[in-house]
Amino acid sequence: MQLRSAIALNALAIALIASCATPFSRPSASADLQARSGSAVSGTVTFSEQDGRLRVEAKVAGLTPGEHGFHVHEAGDCSAPDATSAKGHFNPTAKQHGHHAGDERHGGDMPNLIANAQGEAVYRAELRGLTLNGATGVVGRSVVIHADPDDYKSQPAGNSGKRIACGVIAAR
Repeated sequence: MQLRSAIALNALAIALIASCATPFSRPSASADLQARSGSAVSGTVTFSEQDGRLRVEAKVAGLTPGEHGFHVHEAGDCSAPDATSAKGHFNPTAKQHGHHAGDERHGGDMPNLIANAQGEAVYRAELRGLTLNGATGVVGRSVVIHADPDDYKSQPAGNSGKRIACGVIAAR
């Protein structure tokens, strides 16, 4: 009986210690998307730094099926009905618009978002050259989804069409 009591007490102690522990979490930021330009787009985009890269994750609904331009924009302002208040692509190194994997690109150039037949998209990308804070930081800026795919070459924004969703990026 004494052995069973000791085992039960040890199990209880371990459970209590585990419930008090807080998981390690790294700094992060997020943006709640607001529909713009008459769309019905909604969703959330999160940002975190990992191994010298900025990790971007998104869950989005209300899109038309297919590819959509997806960028970090300069201003953290989504107040305009067409999201033009977000200004142009975030471009801390003053480069031309380009492919997200190339050296000649805006800092805010990201891979296209791809929506399934139900208009939903789950997105994960790792970007180099961006951080959460500082001169290359995304906090205080906005993230924008466009109606059309980014062609990764047309200037200044990849011919990605109207802005259909916008969210201000804030630290969490």
